[in-house]
Amino acid sequence: MQIYVCVKHVPDTAANIKIAGENGYNDSTCKFIANPYDEYAIEAAVQLVEKQGGEVVIVTVGPEAALATMRGAMAMGAHRGILVKVDGQFLDSDITSQALKAAIEKDGAPDLILMGKGAVDTEGFQTQYRLAAAMNLPVINEVLKLTVDGGKAVAEREIGAGSREVLEAPTPCVLGATKGLNEPRYPKFPDIMKAKKKAVQQFTLADLGIDAAGAKSELLKLEPVPERSGAKILEGSTRDRVVELVRILREEEKVL
Repeated sequence: MQIYVCVKHVPDTAANIKIAGENGYNDSTCKFIANPYDEYAIEAAVQLVEKQGGEVVIVTVGPEAALATMRGAMAMGAHRGILVKVDGQFLDSDITSQALKAAIEKDGAPDLILMGKGAVDTEGFQTQYRLAAAMNLPVINEVLKLTVDGGKAVAEREIGAGSREVLEAPTPCVLGATKGLNEPRYPKFPDIMKAKKKAVQQFTLADLGIDAAGAKSELLKLEPVPERSGAKILEGSTRDRVVELVRILREEEKVL
């Protein structure tokens, strides 16, 4: 079984990120990790290959520094990697999906493509759908339980209010993993050392025939979240407190 896992190189969610310029941030002092949701996808892929045989390939679209993140993914059990090197901190999801498609198809024929349900940095939640559409493959997102056998994937996902649905798709297909699918393994030291020697092919967008100028969206401006003011305790009768609350929501918070 040939499984490709799309892994994004993202800032640690606990990092103190400082905005730099109009549409960027200072990444020189920021710790980067594999997108947490992608770790569930890596673990699922490794478990499938351990049971059924095959190969797990990590595919990343990101800067040169993303190699460290890919090595961490390979320490979890992936066999090799493909890095599509790009400049800039934010890449249009359409270009990203084109790059993933081109890299995967250049390498081989997938039996399965896995990734997280979304990235914790931009939270666009579009890449898996765009990739599936570009490759003309079925897609199931937010997968909580997965079985792959006999040329089909059976996935269970939450649909709200505690309800779940079970979907079946022929393979190859694109699956988006979420928390609860498994417990990602913590790499042991020997695995970390072995991962340093695993092969990583590197391409640029130009190598894959992709023009970044064709992006369909552009990030124009970043703004820090404003500091929240302290809590207010409303006094008086119930009516007085309701009237004051409505005034605050309308005139100060401007949400009404």
